[in-house]
Amino acid sequence: MLDIRNLHVELEEDGKQILKGLDLSVGAGQVHAIMGPNGSGKSTLSYVLAGRDGYSVTEGSAHLGDVDLLALEPEERASAGLFLAFQYPVEIPGVGNMTFLRTALNAQRKARGEEEVSSADFLKLVRQKAQSLRIDAEMLKRPINVGFSGGEKKRNEILQMAVLEPRMCILDETDSGLDVDAMRLVSEGVNALRDAGRAFLVITHYQRLLDHITPDVVHIMANGRIIKTGGPELALEVERNGYADLLAEAQ
Repeated sequence: MLDIRNLHVELEEDGKQILKGLDLSVGAGQVHAIMGPNGSGKSTLSYVLAGRDGYSVTEGSAHLGDVDLLALEPEERASAGLFLAFQYPVEIPGVGNMTFLRTALNAQRKARGEEEVSSADFLKLVRQKAQSLRIDAEMLKRPINVGFSGGEKKRNEILQMAVLEPRMCILDETDSGLDVDAMRLVSEGVNALRDAGRAFLVITHYQRLLDHITPDVVHIMANGRIIKTGGPELALEVERNGYADLLAEAQ
C-alpha cells in the first residue's frame, strides 16, 4: 500500500536535514504505529507524504500503490487516497463544515471519474458517520473547527476521514490533548474504518492510544530514520523504559 525507500528530506528554509534515509512499508489492511523522541522526524514524514510546502526531498521515493506521491500536488495525493489527520487542526472561519465536507468528497469523486453525491445522499451519509462520533447537528452547521474544543477538533478530523474513506490514513499525534473519553471516541472511529483495503500510519508519543488502536507493527524512529521495528510489545517496552536503551542500541 505505502512504500517508502531511502527517503531524505531537508528544510527548504535552512537546508537542515530531517529525514536521513527512511525506509517504511505498510501493507493493505495493516495498522503501523511510529513512536520516537521529539525531533526524530515523525511529523515531518507525515507532512512530506501529504505534500506540505517547506520541505525538499533530496533522495528516495514514496509510492501509494503504483502512484508516485512525490510527483503529485497535495490535492492529487488526496484524490489518490491519502489522508492526513493533523496534530493541530486549524480553524477556518466562514467555511461551513458541511459545505467543506461535500465539496471535498465531490472533488475527489470527480478526480476519480465518479458521479457527484447528491445533497440528500450526502446528508444521509454525514449524519450516519457523525452519529457514531457523537458529533451533533449544531457542530456540523458551524464553520470548520471554529470554537471547537480540542476533542471536538479531533473528532471532526475523524469525521472527514470517515466521509472521504481514503486508502491510506495518516494520524499525526491525534491523541495530543485528548482526555480519556475523547480518545475512546476517536479510536472507535478509526477502528470502524479498519478493513482489508485500507491502511493506517499512526504517529504517537504514548502507549495509551495504542491501547485502543492495536497496531500490527510498531516502529521506533530517531534522528530521521527507523531504528527498530517490532510488534505491539515494543510500544509497551517504550512505555516502561523510555527510549534511552533503544537509542544506545542504534548507535
